[in-house]
Parts: sequence; C-alpha cells; structure tokens
Amino acid sequence: MRDKELFVRYEKNPILTRDDIPYDANAVFNPGVIEFDGYVYLLCRVEAKDGFSHLTLCKSRDGLTNWEIPDKPTLLPDVNYSEEMWGLEDPRIVYLEDMGKYAITYVSFSPGGPVISLMLTEDFKRFERKGVLVPPEDKDGCLFPKKFKDGYALIHRPIIRGEGHIWISFSHDLTYWGKHQILLPARPGMWDCHRVGLGAPPIETEEGWLIIYHGIRYTASTAVYRVGLALLDLEEPQKVIRRSREWVFAPQEEYERIGNAVNIVFPTGAIYRKEEDKLIIYYGAADTSIGVAFASLRDILDYLKNEKNA
Repeated sequence: MRDKELFVRYEKNPILTRDDIPYDANAVFNPGVIEFDGYVYLLCRVEAKDGFSHLTLCKSRDGLTNWEIPDKPTLLPDVNYSEEMWGLEDPRIVYLEDMGKYAITYVSFSPGGPVISLMLTEDFKRFERKGVLVPPEDKDGCLFPKKFKDGYALIHRPIIRGEGHIWISFSHDLTYWGKHQILLPARPGMWDCHRVGLGAPPIETEEGWLIIYHGIRYTASTAVYRVGLALLDLEEPQKVIRRSREWVFAPQEEYERIGNAVNIVFPTGAIYRKEEDKLIIYYGAADTSIGVAFASLRDILDYLKNEKNA
C-alpha cells in the first residue's frame, strides 16, 4: 500500500494559517489535539515576530472548519519558570485516566536549551505547571494516557552526541524518571537516518500502541521531514512489535514544501472516529500552517502487519 493510499489530505488544507490568528503572528503550526466538551481543541504553537513561540487554544465543532480563536494568547512564558524564557513549543495532549486530568507535554526553550515540561488541566481554562520532566537537550515528548506496571511512560527525543533517537522512560510520580532506553533508533542510510521523533500521542489499538513518528534525513540542501509508523506492546510499551520500513506520508503540496522552513510534515495530534474507522491527523506544514490528513486505522494496522519491517 502506497503512502497516498494510506494518508489522504483534507481537500481544504491548510485549515489554519497566520491570517486566521486575530493578533499579529508569523506562523501557526504543530498543535496539540484533544476532544473536549463537544469540540475539537487545538492547542497551537504560534510564533510571534520576535521569533519566540506561545500557545493559543482554538476550537471547532467538526475539527476542520469554523474555528473559534481567542484574540490573545492562551499560554505565554511564565516568569516563575526560567526554562520557558524563550517560549513554549510543540504541545501534545493526553487524558490521564487515573488522575482525571489532561496532561500537556510541551517544549520549554531558554538559554539552557530545549526541555520537556508538563502542565495539567481539567477544563483548559486553568493550567497547573509541573515544570521540567527530564534534562536537556530534549524534544518531542508525550505521556501515554495510562499507567503501566513500571508507572507512567514518557516518549521523548533527547539529543546525545548529535544523535536523535526516540527514547522511553518511566516514573511512578511524574517527577523522578528512570528505566531509560532507546525505543526507536534512527536508521543509518534510510529515510529516517539522522533523527526521529514522536508525532501524535500514542494511540491504543487492539494490536498495540500505534506510534506515528517523524523521521529526518539531511540532503545537500535541506532536511526533509517524513512520517513513519510503529506498533508497541500494549502492556510493555518499551517492546517494539512492528515498524514501517518506508515512510507513509511526505511533503508534497506547496504549503508543506515552502514556508518558514521547507519540506516538513510534522504530525502532533490525532483523533479517532471509531464509528467511521477514521483517523484524523493534524500536522504542522513547513513550520507555517496546520494541515489535516485522514486514514483508516484498520488499513494502518494491516499495513504494519503486512509490511516487510526492519
């Protein structure tokens, strides 16, 4: 099955651009996504013209059109958290079943480098910052929505010796983290040879935890961001069951190839409509706008099972 058959772009992409933001902005991209109170919520990364980013909460009944967008940012850097000095970026959102709260993991940026931070909310009106989870340099972090025998699990992408692999770590209290290990390594020579990072939060399926991730390959002129898939064990998510050998989604349209950056599709959230077997994937396009792609979860699982995987 080819990538154009697996992921289908929304015909009215991009769904959000800077022109939709009611205040002065340079770009809107890489949103955290969740369904809440009858709406699809996008917690969008908005980059201002000073180069720093903040988060703005947009909502829509159908998740595609008629977005309600506030006239000011939802979350700006907090002076009490020095790690946020240079902005907040790339949130992922999950509902923590045991706590009854939504967990927002995001990148805090400062002179100390990028780190994964956490905040909790029950209503998307009041936010409780919990601070940094793991040391820098780190990005692409997200919690699983449930606890395992080893506690909460965090997927993240530290940079070590210039290498960027996807790691998994565990914690019983969301504060002290251990049992760190590489989960999905970058693969030498392949399309995801230089860096890999989590895309949308882990999606629980009957076959395992579906991981939609991005892979980076540097060419002579630029980096190209494409999308791959993996499947993790339901009870022991540190165990990889399958991983796609080929990419399944890549920059193709002009809004994905040309922008503040080039050749980037960067998924950060997904919603599953079980009655339609429809997965709705939200992604940043060229660090400039937000696009949507549709896929069948059944087709994705079949693809992973039939694929000649690495």
